[in-house]
Amino acid sequence: MMEKIVIIGGGGTGAALAHDLALRGFEVSLFERGELLSGTTGRHHGLLHSGARYAVHDPAAARECIQENKILRRIAPQALEQNDGLFVALDENDLAFKPLFLENCRAAGIPTRELSAQQALALEPELNPDLRAAIQVPDATIDAWRLPLHFFATARANGARIHNFSEVIGFDQANGAVTGIRVLDHRRQREHDIRGDVFINATGAWAGKISARAGVQVPILPGPGVMVAVHSRLTNMVINRLHQAGEGDIIVPQRQLTILGTSIWLAEDPDLAELPREHRQRLIDLCAKLVPAVKEAKVHSVWHAVRPLIALSGADDPLEISRDFDCFDHRETDNLAGLVTVIGGKATTMRLMAEKTADLICSQTGHNIACKTKTTRLMNYRDFYK
Repeated sequence: MMEKIVIIGGGGTGAALAHDLALRGFEVSLFERGELLSGTTGRHHGLLHSGARYAVHDPAAARECIQENKILRRIAPQALEQNDGLFVALDENDLAFKPLFLENCRAAGIPTRELSAQQALALEPELNPDLRAAIQVPDATIDAWRLPLHFFATARANGARIHNFSEVIGFDQANGAVTGIRVLDHRRQREHDIRGDVFINATGAWAGKISARAGVQVPILPGPGVMVAVHSRLTNMVINRLHQAGEGDIIVPQRQLTILGTSIWLAEDPDLAELPREHRQRLIDLCAKLVPAVKEAKVHSVWHAVRPLIALSGADDPLEISRDFDCFDHRETDNLAGLVTVIGGKATTMRLMAEKTADLICSQTGHNIACKTKTTRLMNYRDFYK
C-alpha cells in the first residue's frame, strides 16, 4: 500500500499537488481551514503569464511561466481565455527598454510580435492614442477559481480526499519526525487527529504560520497587493506597460469586467494585512495611462491578495523579489522528517510547483514514479461537485 500524504492548504498549489500525488498512486488527504480557494488563489487578477513580465529581471521565473503557459493551454483550455497580451510603450523610456525586453524574451523562449502604434490601436481601440509601440505576447486570462477546481475535480476522481473548513492547529511529533496533525473541524466544532507518512505545507503566504506550529521556520514574506475591478470590458487582450515591472501596470479583462493591478507591500501576518485606501486611486491613475477609459469607468470592487514571496537576503524592494518557488525538506533543513514546505511561485506555475514537490516526496519514500500531469487532460471543474 502506498504512503499516506497529507496536504495542508486548499489553494492552487494544494489542488495541483492532490492531483499529481493521486496520479502517482499515493493516498492523499487535503485540509483547508476555510472554503477551498478562499486565500490568494481565489483573489488574484487572473493573468496567465507568458513570462514576458519577468523576462528582464527574473529570467528563471520567465522560463517557467512560458513552459507552464503552454501546458495549461493543453490540459485545461476550458479554464482559459486565450486572448494574448500587449506590452505597450508610452514614452522614450519605454522605447529604450524595448530592445532589452525583446532580447530577454527570445532567451526565455517567449514568442513576441512587434506592432506599430497603428496596429496596436486597431487591435485595442481603447489604448492610449499617444502610444509609441507595442509587443504582442502569449499572455492569457485565467478563471482564478475554475482552473484549480479542474485540478481538484481530477484529484477527487482519482481518490484524493478533500476537506474544507478543517484547520490544522497543531502537529504531533515523535523521534524527530512529524507523525500527525491536529485538525479543528469548523463545521462540527470538534478537534481530531490525522496520521500520515508525509505532510506538505502548501499554504502559500500562510506557510510561516503553519511551519511555526511544527517548530520550524521558512523564509516567507507575505506581499499583499491591491486590485480594482471596473465595470465594462475595456480591452479584449491583457495590457502591460513596457517597462521594468512595477505597480499599476497590468490590465486584465475578466468577462464583462476589467481588473486593474497591482500594488505591493510587505506584511508580517497575511491575516492582518489591511487594504490601504489610497491604493485604489493610485491604480486607477496609473492604469489610465495605458487605457484612458479607466478614469471614467465605474468601480465594481476593490480587494487585496497576499503573494507568498520567498525572503532573500538583502532584498528590501518587494518588486525585486523573485517570483520563483522552492521546496524545503525539513529533514535536511531542521532535522525534522516527514514535513515538506513549498513556497513562492504564482498561479501560472501551480502545476510545476506540484510536480517538483511530488518528485521530492517520491525521493523521500523510495518510489520512482514519473509525473503525468504535463499530458493528463483535466476533468471539467463541474465534476468536482458531482
